[in-house]
Amino acid sequence: MLKRIFTLLIIVCGCLVKLTAQQDSIPDKQINRIMERADEQYKQYSFSPAIDIYKKVLDKGYSSPDLLKRLGNSYYFNAKYQEAAQTYKKLKETYPDEISVEEVFRYAQSLKSVGNYDESTSTMKEFREMTSAMVDFDEDYMAKIEKNSGRYTLKPFPYNSKYSDFAAAYYEKGLIFASDRDTGNFARYRHTWNASDFLDLYKVNADSVSKDKVLKLEGDINTRLHESTTIVAKDGQTMYFTRNNFFDGRKKKDEEGIIRLKIYSAEKIDGEWTNIVELPFNSDDYSVAHPMLSPDGKKLYFVSDMPGSLGASDIFVTNIIGDGTYGPIKNLGNNINTMARETFPYISKEGVLYFSSDGHQGLGGLDVFATKIAYNDYSQPVVNVGKPVNTQKDDFSYIYDSDEKTGFFASNRDGGVGGDDIYGFVENEPLTLDCIQEVTGTVRDRISNEVLAGATVKIIDEENNEISSTITDSDGNYILMLDCSKGNFVRASRDGYVPAEEYLPISDGKPRIVDFYLERDLVTGGFGDDLAKLLQLSTIYFDLNKFNIRPDAEIEIQKVIVAMEKYPSLKIKVNSHTDSRGVDAYNLWLSQKRAESTVNYMISKGIAPDRLQGEGFGETRLVNDCVNGVRCPEERHQLNRRSEFIIFE
Repeated sequence: MLKRIFTLLIIVCGCLVKLTAQQDSIPDKQINRIMERADEQYKQYSFSPAIDIYKKVLDKGYSSPDLLKRLGNSYYFNAKYQEAAQTYKKLKETYPDEISVEEVFRYAQSLKSVGNYDESTSTMKEFREMTSAMVDFDEDYMAKIEKNSGRYTLKPFPYNSKYSDFAAAYYEKGLIFASDRDTGNFARYRHTWNASDFLDLYKVNADSVSKDKVLKLEGDINTRLHESTTIVAKDGQTMYFTRNNFFDGRKKKDEEGIIRLKIYSAEKIDGEWTNIVELPFNSDDYSVAHPMLSPDGKKLYFVSDMPGSLGASDIFVTNIIGDGTYGPIKNLGNNINTMARETFPYISKEGVLYFSSDGHQGLGGLDVFATKIAYNDYSQPVVNVGKPVNTQKDDFSYIYDSDEKTGFFASNRDGGVGGDDIYGFVENEPLTLDCIQEVTGTVRDRISNEVLAGATVKIIDEENNEISSTITDSDGNYILMLDCSKGNFVRASRDGYVPAEEYLPISDGKPRIVDFYLERDLVTGGFGDDLAKLLQLSTIYFDLNKFNIRPDAEIEIQKVIVAMEKYPSLKIKVNSHTDSRGVDAYNLWLSQKRAESTVNYMISKGIAPDRLQGEGFGETRLVNDCVNGVRCPEERHQLNRRSEFIIFE
C-alpha cells in the first residue's frame, strides 16, 4: 500500500542474518550474497523485493530468527497480514526465545486483521506480560466497538482509480487527494516499497474547471517523488502538505540512505500553488508528515518519528507564531500515542481529533479513533468509531464535515477498485464520546468563611442516583470526576449545615471549579449574645489610637452583614473598646468613634440604621489584666482594642 510510506515505521537494523540450513544444496557464500541483497532492500524499506528474496531462501530450507523477523515485518508493513501471521507464528514456534516485544505485538495485530480475535487477544496478553505498554488493554473492547458501529452509511467515491487513492482533504467546494494514477514516471522512479508509482496531488469538484474531473493540482507542489496529505487554511491562500525530502530538484537521504518525509507550506498566487517553503522543524534524520490545523488555525498538528516519540509514529502539535516561526514541539502524550503507529490526524470544528492507529484496540490494521481535545486537553478517552468505517484491513485518512454530517476516508478493504480507495459516508447517528470532567472546589461556612473539613461532596445524576462521593480535606478542598456527556448535580453537605448543590449540564469536558458556602441549619442566640461568637468570627481589632476599619476587620464585618441580611429581624449593638493606655476620657471618646465607624460602615453596605446601635466603653471592659500601671506586650494590649456585636432584638 502506497500510504504505508506515510506511516513512519521504525528504522530497523540491516545487518547480515545468520542462516540455519536444513539442506546443503546451495553454497553458503551464495546464500550469504542473496541475503545481503535482501537485507539491503529491507534497510531501504523496499519490502516488496525483500519479501521475494527472503521467501525464496526460506522455501529452500534455510532459516534464522532474523530472516523470519524481517520476512514477517515485510509482510506486516505491506499489509499482507495473513502471510505476516503465518511467518510470526513460525518464528514463535521455531525460535521462542528470539521473538521480541515488537514481533509479538505485530503478531497480535496480524491475527486481528485476519479475524482471529481470540488468538489475537491471547497474544496481546503475552505482549502485556512482556512490557508495561498498552496498560489500557480492555478484554471487552469488541463489545464497545459494536456499540459504536452501524452509525454510518457508506457512499461510493466515483473518482477512485485502479491505483491508490487516499488522503482526501476539503478544498474550496471539492477535494484534494493523493493518488499514483498518472505520475508519468519512468521505472527508475517507481517506489520499491510495494512496486507502485509515486504519489501526486489531485483535485476534483474544487471549481468550475475541475467539476467532475480529476486534475492535477496546479503549481509547484507535485514532483517526481511523493506528495500527500494536505490541509488548506481558512483563508484558502496557505497550504501545508507532505513531501519526500526533495527540494529545488534534489532529493536528500539520511545516513542510512532513506529519503525521509517533510512538511512544506505553499502559497496560492494567481490560482497556482507556489512559493514552497520547508517547515523549520523538519529533519533529514526523521520524518515529519500529515499536517493538520486546529479549528482556529493557530496550531499545527503533525505525525513524526522524531526523538521523543513513544512509538513507530506519534502525533505532535506546535503553535503557529507567524513569519515562518513555530513554538515548541509537544507530543500529545500516551493517552493518544502508543508504541505502535498513530497517524493521519483530522480535527473537527468541535475540537474532536480523529486519527488512525494500530496501537489502540481495533478490528485489525489501522482503525479510525476519536477523542475530544478541546482546551488542549489530550487526556479524554479514545473511542473506536466502529463499523463500517473500520474493518479488519487498514482504514485511515478520515475527514468529517460536522455541519453536513458527511465525510470521507480511505481503506484497502476487499471489494475496492484499487490498492487504496476513498469512501464517502453519511453519519446517521453522532458518535458518543466518553467525556470525563474534573470538578474541584472548596467547601466553606457561608457566614464565617471558614473552610469545612470533612464535608461530603457527591456527584448525583439526573435520576438522583449517587455516582461518586468524596470527603473534603483539612483545607476544605475536594476533587471529583464526572461524565460530562450527561447532566449532573454536585452536592455538598455536612452535619449542622443545610446541603447545597449545583447543576452541571452537558459540557465539553473543560475542568470546572465549584465552591460551596454552606449555611448552618440552626444558630441559637438571643438577647445579649455576641453574634461574632455565635458565628465563630474573628474578633474585630483596631490599631492603637485609631478608629478606622482595618482590612482584616472589614472581612469579619462583612460576615456580620451577611448574617443580618439572612435574618432581617436581627438587630445588634456594636460595643467598642480600647486598651488601658492613655487618659480615660480620651479612651472613652476613641471607643465611641470606633463604634460609630463600625456602624457607619455597615450602613454604607446596606444595613438599615434602625437595626444598628453603637456604644463606646473605653477601657472599662478589659479582657485581661493589662490595666493601668501593668506592663504588657503589644499583642496583649491588642486584645482589648475590639468591637463586639451584641444582639438586642
